[in-house]
Amino acid sequence: MTVDLFAGTPVSDLERALAWYERLFGAAPAFLPNDVEAVWELAEHRYVFTELRPGHAGHAMHPLFVDDLDERVAAVAGRGIEPAERETYSNGVRKVTYRDPDGNEVGFGGAPVTS
Repeated sequence: MTVDLFAGTPVSDLERALAWYERLFGAAPAFLPNDVEAVWELAEHRYVFTELRPGHAGHAMHPLFVDDLDERVAAVAGRGIEPAERETYSNGVRKVTYRDPDGNEVGFGGAPVTS
């Protein structure tokens, strides 16, 4: 069975969101289905999209677990975005949270650092 995941992010300004998410994800949207949405494919069958919905903007939370956390955070910083928060849980799992201009959260988690 194949399941496609589309995680929605309501935004108040589509052009501002496009610029921010392009820097966060390091790429232009995979496609623009209409004049109020932009879609990024993060992995096969896994998408994040922004949608112009000013009355709902700022309430999305998207945690993503990645195998390249340190490299990803460095790459995002190189594109001009710094994390809003960094956490390490008691089991060593790390989480780096970014907030877009509306306050929507995208968190990247990574496995504990091993020596």
